[in-house]
Amino acid sequence: MNSDKLLELAFYTLPALITGGVAYYFFQMFVQNEEKKRHFLLMRENQKHSLPLRLQAYERLALYLERINPAKLLIRVAPNNNDKMEYQNLLIHHIEHEYEHNLAQQIYVTDECWTMLLKAKNMIIQNIRTTALDTSVADADKLREKILSNLLQDEAATNVALTFLKSEVSQVLG
Repeated sequence: MNSDKLLELAFYTLPALITGGVAYYFFQMFVQNEEKKRHFLLMRENQKHSLPLRLQAYERLALYLERINPAKLLIRVAPNNNDKMEYQNLLIHHIEHEYEHNLAQQIYVTDECWTMLLKAKNMIIQNIRTTALDTSVADADKLREKILSNLLQDEAATNVALTFLKSEVSQVLG
């Protein structure tokens, strides 16, 4: 009789335990789904606020690349006198000033994009310095001419960086 009571208790308990286990499993899945849903909504809300800031950063960096493009820089920044080294320093000062003005934008773009911008800036500065050291360049006007002729031979580093920037913006916009 004792074993009959235990068997009867097992028949009642086993379905209750199975039902409880299934209920617990579904409750855990529901809680996880709600947490994922809450996380998704929070991310979407954050993206709604951060996307305009990121796009504005990309716009400013595109403007930065246009402003340090040697063809446009040489037109905008005229030499004060005929000294080529003074003009070289003036051009580099303008490039560095533009860079410092846009330094905070790096928090909105990827590391690869920021690295491309730095490479473009450094290549332009290097090109200006190398051209200024050329013995065939006698004065500031010749320096301008030589830098422009170098641009005709090679693609400007700013164009490469701008192309990368545009591709990254298209990925952000999805």
